[in-house]
Amino acid sequence: MSLIIGLGNIGQEYEGTRHNIGFEVVDALAETLSTTFGPGNGPFVVAEGRHRGRNVVLIKPTTYMNRSGKAVRKALSVYNTDIEHCLIIYDDLNLDVGDVRLRAQGSAGGHNGIQSIIDELGSREFPRLRFGIGNDFPRGRQVDFVLSPFTNADQKYLEEGIQKAHDASLNFVRDGIVKTMNNFN
Repeated sequence: MSLIIGLGNIGQEYEGTRHNIGFEVVDALAETLSTTFGPGNGPFVVAEGRHRGRNVVLIKPTTYMNRSGKAVRKALSVYNTDIEHCLIIYDDLNLDVGDVRLRAQGSAGGHNGIQSIIDELGSREFPRLRFGIGNDFPRGRQVDFVLSPFTNADQKYLEEGIQKAHDASLNFVRDGIVKTMNNFN
């Protein structure tokens, strides 16, 4: 079984914002797997499906970004899954819009959601997919930027990036993080 966890913030006011790209990728996966989200047995909503004979659990935390670790820890417990079978998808200011990078481990890089997961799990060793959201904002305006929608000029790169993240996530389900990194980085 694989868990694919997209990070974001719950609530209509956050829909379509840069910080919610993790939610958008797992929504695209849910459509492909012909499943829908419903309440989970923890602080998350969940959609379950199958891909090439393997069980896939899609999760969107309901804890808000900065407390994502609580939802990830609970999901791992509920689904009795090891962290190496869990892919975390989140926004990254250090990548251009739509760029996708996978890593098997690493630091939080200033991302509060990832730091929350590291703190809750006591480890930096978990697979992750970083989705570029750009960094075109004035000094001190990072929060406003990540909580803003993508621009019309970003749309082409955004759509291509979502497709690439979608494909990489399904590759992760089939082949794990090392082969997926080789195929998509």
